[in-house]
Amino acid sequence: MPNSQKKTKKELVFEAAGKLFMEKGYLAASMRELAERVGLEQASSLYNHLKSKEEVLRKICFDNANKFINGISEIEQQSNTSAEKVKQLIALHIRVATDDFTSVTVFNDEWRHLSEPFLSNFLTLRRDYENRFRKIIESGIASGEFKKTHSTVALYTILTSVRWIHYWYNEERELSLEDMEKDITSMLLTGLEKD
Repeated sequence: MPNSQKKTKKELVFEAAGKLFMEKGYLAASMRELAERVGLEQASSLYNHLKSKEEVLRKICFDNANKFINGISEIEQQSNTSAEKVKQLIALHIRVATDDFTSVTVFNDEWRHLSEPFLSNFLTLRRDYENRFRKIIESGIASGEFKKTHSTVALYTILTSVRWIHYWYNEERELSLEDMEKDITSMLLTGLEKD
């Protein structure tokens, strides 16, 4: 039987804030509207549950960044081929994107509104992830698994190709996750793998 533990008020506030940021954008979302969504009469009551609106944005951005960092760390430790590692990274992006549409939408679209030093810290995590992904691609090129191509072009082609999933899959669900993963991986790696 699934765990039906009741969410705390703080968890409900964070969840509602994420939905509000997704719908209106971080800058347009107001604490007053958030208070209304969670059944509080005054916006000032929210400060019993969170320090600021940005606290929610920080949590969403860093929680998702850490999912990718932890995922790539696991994949790097495996003795798989570079092609297999790229397939696993594509699957990671698909899983994260479809696991929590709200959170991923905010993560992808609103991170620019982080204040310092959080913005710099976030960008450091992002660059670290991208550099590690690029090294896997470069290893595949060096080993002859992949065509000779510019690794940065390959990296951003892959990343751009999986950034739309949370917008579409949330509404359509025409494919199973497994079929979508298979189709995307096939389309992307056909361009990388040698004939």
